[in-house]
Amino acid sequence: MKYNLNQIKQIIPHREPFILIDRVTDNTPLVATTAEKDILKTEFWVPGHFPNNPVLPGVLTVEALAQTGAICILTAPQYQGKIGYFASIQEAKFRRRVVPGETLILKVKFLNSKVGFFFLEGEAYVGNELVCLAKFSVAVG
Repeated sequence: MKYNLNQIKQIIPHREPFILIDRVTDNTPLVATTAEKDILKTEFWVPGHFPNNPVLPGVLTVEALAQTGAICILTAPQYQGKIGYFASIQEAKFRRRVVPGETLILKVKFLNSKVGFFFLEGEAYVGNELVCLAKFSVAVG
């Protein structure tokens, strides 16, 4: 399944300026989801991170992965209408900076779940170049 921004907003509660995915290009609920975020010169963080040399904060890359993970979970029929809360981050690693004008490709795989917690693995790319990888969890409530 593919989703545009308006459809994404029906699945997760995030809104501007903190919705960090623009479109979902592939989604199999509770298996894997791929989304994209266009990094614009008008992003809220550009003036301060860093002046005259803007770099996407790594925490926002991980948040974008978590939002993608929430789509992976919340599109399963039994979780529709619920909210996914970022619960934990493990093993986050950053390989390259991301700058305005680039598109972040977010790939998330579902690993397993346990009592309302969903464990996922995410990778972020610009083109074919790995930017970030992380394992994290999302709690559904």
